[in-house]
Amino acid sequence: MTVNSLISKNITVKGRRTSIRLEKENWRALEEICQREAMDVHQLCSLVETHRHISNRTSAIRAFIVSYYRAAATDDGHSKAGHGIGSIVPFENPVSAN
Repeated sequence: MTVNSLISKNITVKGRRTSIRLEKENWRALEEICQREAMDVHQLCSLVETHRHISNRTSAIRAFIVSYYRAAATDDGHSKAGHGIGSIVPFENPVSAN
């Protein structure tokens, strides 16, 4: 049985309703960014839409999430997270390949 790893959610982008399909971890990241920036998901996705240079909206949102966290990454933050010492855990709940 194949499990769909994408989750669809309806959002409003620049006043227009649309749906976005993202992985669970990307939805979590987007929600966390919204909390940090005091925005809702509709406002944040509208902001991304205003500045997107990628033809696909979902790809632009994924690229924004990566860019946001890359900009926030500091040596101190990496040290506190245990990065660079071989203890990185890439996913909270890794999916088994079996």
